[in-house]
Amino acid sequence: MKFTTITAALCAAAIAVPAVAQETRQPSTGERILGSILNRVLGPEQTAEEETSTTVPAEDIVAAETAVEPVAPTIDVILADARRDGDRARDQYRNPAETLEFFRVGPQMTVLEYGPGGGWYTRVLAPYLAAEGTYVALNNDSDARTYNSAEAEQRAKSWTSRFKASVADMTGTSADSVTAFEIDEIPEDAAGTVDRALIFRSMHGLWNNDEVDSTLGAIRTLLADDGMVGVVQHRAPASASWSDVNPAKGYMRQADVIAMFQLHGFELVGTSEVNANPRDPANWEGGVWTLPPVLRYGDENRAKYEAIGESDRMTLLFRKAS
Repeated sequence: MKFTTITAALCAAAIAVPAVAQETRQPSTGERILGSILNRVLGPEQTAEEETSTTVPAEDIVAAETAVEPVAPTIDVILADARRDGDRARDQYRNPAETLEFFRVGPQMTVLEYGPGGGWYTRVLAPYLAAEGTYVALNNDSDARTYNSAEAEQRAKSWTSRFKASVADMTGTSADSVTAFEIDEIPEDAAGTVDRALIFRSMHGLWNNDEVDSTLGAIRTLLADDGMVGVVQHRAPASASWSDVNPAKGYMRQADVIAMFQLHGFELVGTSEVNANPRDPANWEGGVWTLPPVLRYGDENRAKYEAIGESDRMTLLFRKAS
C-alpha cells in the first residue's frame, strides 16, 4: 500500500471517530503499526497529534510490513519450473496450458485428478493450486485388486500416504496441501466440493476393468452443482468397428466416451482438438503403447514411432447435469 493511501485512510478514520472516543479509546494493534510507519516516513512532528502510543513491538512492525497473501503462480511459471525438466518433452503432445484452459481450471479451484499414476499432470496441478486452491487425487480401490506378492499388496494399500509425500518431493509443495483418497474411502464432507475432475488417458482402463460405473458415480457425487469433468483419451477412428476397440488397446471411439458420460448424469459442454494427432492411425496391433512415451517394441521401428509422436487424443468437457 502506498503511504499516501495509508495517510488518507488514517485521516478518514480520525474524522469518523468522535473526539471523546479518541481521547479514551486505546489504539488497536493495527493503528499502532500504521502510526509507527507514518512516523518513519513523515517524521514525528507531523504524526504526534495522531499517535496515542509510542511503543510498538518490533515483531508487529515486521509482520505488518512483510505479511503478504500467497499468490498462485501462473501456469507458464509452473511449466517452466526446473522440476519439470524431465516432463517438458511431452508438452508438445499433451499441451497442458491449452488443455487446462479448455477445461476452465483456475488456481483457486478444488481440482480432482483421477488415477494420477506417474504424476505427469500432478506436477503441474499440485503447485498451481497450492496457494489458493486444493489438489485432490482419487485412486481406485486397492482392496479390489489381486496381487502377486504381499509386498505389492502392501505398497498398493499404502498409496495415500506415499502419494502425498511424493507430491511434496516432486513439486516442493507441502504434503498437507494435498488431499488423496481411494474411491471406497471418500470422506463424507467431500461430497459437492470439487469444481473440476480431470481424467487423463484413463477411460480405457476404467472400461477394461469394469470400473466406469463406480468411478463416474463417485466423481458425480464429489462434484459441486456447477462442477465439470475434463477428459483426455486416446482416440480410435470414428469408423472403427466394435471389435477394433473391444477389448480396448488403449483407444476408444469418441462417441462411445460421450455416451458413457451421458448415461452417468453428465452433459457434453464442448470438444477440442488441442491434443489431436492426425499422424496416428490408431490401429496398432500393440495398442497405443506402440508409440511414445512407452515405445513397446524398443528400438524396433523406433524412429518411425517417434516421428509420429504420442497418440491421437480426444479432449472433452462435461458438466454435471442437474
